[in-house]
Amino acid sequence: MRLRDHLKNIGLSAAEGRRAMSNGKIFVDGYPSADGGQEVLPTQCEFRPEAPKITPGLDLFIVYRDDDVVVIWKPPGMLSVPARKAGGHKNVVGLVRKLTGAAFTVHRIDQPTSGLMMVARNVAAQENLKAQLEVHTVERRYLALIKGRSKTDIWTIDNHLARDRGDGLRGQARTPTSDTKHAITHFRALHRAAPGITLVEAKLETGRTHQVRIHLAENRLAILGDTLYAPNAVARLSPRLALHAAVLGFRHPRTKQPMRFEAPLADDLNQLIRSLSSLQPATSTQRRPHKNKGKQRHKRKGKGKGKSKSKR
Repeated sequence: MRLRDHLKNIGLSAAEGRRAMSNGKIFVDGYPSADGGQEVLPTQCEFRPEAPKITPGLDLFIVYRDDDVVVIWKPPGMLSVPARKAGGHKNVVGLVRKLTGAAFTVHRIDQPTSGLMMVARNVAAQENLKAQLEVHTVERRYLALIKGRSKTDIWTIDNHLARDRGDGLRGQARTPTSDTKHAITHFRALHRAAPGITLVEAKLETGRTHQVRIHLAENRLAILGDTLYAPNAVARLSPRLALHAAVLGFRHPRTKQPMRFEAPLADDLNQLIRSLSSLQPATSTQRRPHKNKGKQRHKRKGKGKGKSKSKR
């Protein structure tokens, strides 16, 4: 059942359903969603008329908060931390500070990437969470839409990354040096999302800049919409980087209790999958001869018959 149909079943008119989705009142698996075309089960959905008004996919959403840590859903296009470039004032850390009164950077995710991110609310929590990252005990899993399919469903890339691989971009270093950083990513192919497109999960063991993007692109499995590392034809398949931070797990900095959060694929990426799925490649039986070419073949046959008659 599509989400828009479920909303009709619970008594909302089409206009009321659209308004509720656009205002962040409809939740799917605990997250606000405005994708009325997605397939859902009634048990996944919830109408929260008293929820704060936000625009799903554009506004930051607080998933969890207490006195020590905040977990948020970052929309694509928003910076993780302040920057001097245009729009740098609107960032996760700045908005969390405005909403909760305090915010300290723990980690970051790329600006075009959507999904889960944590922010500390005091220095002690910041130091504790950063220490967990250093010893690789924080669970971070990403979902990515890639062009093509790997030879195996499960694989690991373990190498060293350099700030400049020779073309001005980050990438694999031929020889590890003191300036390179060890990078390990564990990959798992989930399913074919669309013709020629695979949805994969990337589990980070280390967290280097652009790690997932580089590991996939340098193995000819570039992420759709990646304007840095993907070929132009692959970059044009998505209006933004098709990468989503789907799982975040850590130990609470004060209580030491394990915490784990899962965020479903972002609305725009679900819509992208449906769009790409509708673009089925034409088969040989679907191809029609060009009209001009058909006329030319007919004329040649006519000329041939004329010649044979003249010989007789």
